[in-house]
Amino acid sequence: MRATLNIPDNLLSDVQKITGEKSKTNAIIVAMKEFIRQKKIKELIALRGKIQINYDWKKEEELEMKAQKEREKLLGRKK
Repeated sequence: MRATLNIPDNLLSDVQKITGEKSKTNAIIVAMKEFIRQKKIKELIALRGKIQINYDWKKEEELEMKAQKEREKLLGRKK
C-alpha cells in the first residue's frame, strides 16, 4: 500500500541506523514490526496470573508414548 507520510528526517535517519536498513521503506517496516511485537509481549505479560490452565502433562506424555509405540508397530510391519 502506498502512503504519503511526513516523517521528520532525523527520526527516519535514526530508524535506518538502528535497524541497519538502507531502504527507508524497509527501515519503517522493521520498526513497525518490532513495535507491534513489543506491544503483544506487553499484552501477554499483563495476562500473567489471570489465566488458569489445567494441563495434565503426565497424561499427555502417556498418550504420546502410546502413539509412538503404535507408529513403531506400523513401521515394523511395512518393512
